[in-house]
Formats: sequence, C-alpha cells, structure tokens
Amino acid sequence: MTSRFTELVVDCHDPERLAAFWCEVLDFKVIDRSEGKVEIGSWVPTVEDVRARQMPPTLVFIQVPEGKTVKNRLHLDVSPIDGSTEDEVARLLGLGATKTDVGQGSDRNWVVMADPEGNEFDVLRTLAPQN
Repeated sequence: MTSRFTELVVDCHDPERLAAFWCEVLDFKVIDRSEGKVEIGSWVPTVEDVRARQMPPTLVFIQVPEGKTVKNRLHLDVSPIDGSTEDEVARLLGLGATKTDVGQGSDRNWVVMADPEGNEFDVLRTLAPQN
C-alpha cells in the first residue's frame, strides 16, 4: 500500500489572483476551477497516470477568511531555466512578488521572495545552460 503526492494546497484570500501569479511563474495552466478554488498544473492528472507513477503535483488555491500571520513552514523553491537568477528575480518582481527577509542573512546564494499574498518562496541558482 502506498500514497502519491498529488496536490499542494495553499490557503489564500484570492485564489484567482494567486493562481494567475503562479501560472506566470511556473508556466502552468488552470486545470480546474470551482467557487473559491483554482487548481493549476503542468499536466492534467488522470487516475491512471497517478496510479502508474509519481507525477508532478498540482497547486490548489483555496479561499479562506483568515490572513497569513507567520512565516510559512512549507515553501516552494523555484530555479530559473533560461536566464540568470537575477533576471528571474526581476521578472517575478514585475509579476507582483516582493523580496522578503525571513532571517536568511545576506550571504545566501538564493533569494527569498513572497507571492502577492505574502507566501514565501525561494529563487535558487539558475539551471540555464552556461556559455
């Protein structure tokens, strides 16, 4: 008997706005939507695919009334694939992210950011081919 990691759920005030932001960040598409909920992913999951092998999880944004109050205990890490880390940070700032300080210090090789609702995430080293 086993389980699969199928979704990561994010509580938020505005699922549509946050889903749109993360679709731009990750090049995901909306794959399901209902009142107060938006699911995005890089693929449309089927039961058969999930049962056959571990697939990338989707992100599900659920509307909740309460706001974020403390640093996330779970966060996403993203790695640019076709540009520098600095270029990706600039792009994400343009999409509505902010740089944030969670006590990481200035000597880190990653950048801590927050999405439009304040959820922290890290931008890691670039995976772009080096010339």
